[in-house]
Amino acid sequence: MCMHGQILVMQEDIPVKKLSLCVVVAGLLLMLGGCMSTLTGDSYSRDDARRPQTVQFGMVEYVRPVVIEGTKTGIGAGTGAVVGGIGGSTVGGGKGAAVATVLGAVAGGVAGGMVEEGATKKQGVEITVRLDSGQIIAIVQQASATTFNVGDRVRVLTLNGETRVAQ
Repeated sequence: MCMHGQILVMQEDIPVKKLSLCVVVAGLLLMLGGCMSTLTGDSYSRDDARRPQTVQFGMVEYVRPVVIEGTKTGIGAGTGAVVGGIGGSTVGGGKGAAVATVLGAVAGGVAGGMVEEGATKKQGVEITVRLDSGQIIAIVQQASATTFNVGDRVRVLTLNGETRVAQ
């Protein structure tokens, strides 16, 4: 571009990189949010609605809190790698920028994977039920507003190989 006989050299605009980074992160977080599902006894998928379930009755024998580990889909690691790589690319110049880009991508990938797993980790409950048939089973499901106590009469519902406990 010429301006009064001088040549202006336009450098890469860092705010554009930051905006691009924000768009990528927001898109990947939306994808991650769409992958999350609830594991409570109160929630059903659209596919499960209006389908017959096997129902057994029993009594709660034991209840204990558990942690349901978070997901490891790779979306968090991928997002972290992109963010780390873009962040690293703004450091230094030449070979130093290339090294910083790689290190940023690796560190970002590791951190992103840990963030994904931590963000999707859920509090759960293990419910041990003595069925009316005499069989004793234990079901782990995500904790919800519904609480179970020893001695509660419950229904054990099974659909497509997935079992839940409900009151």
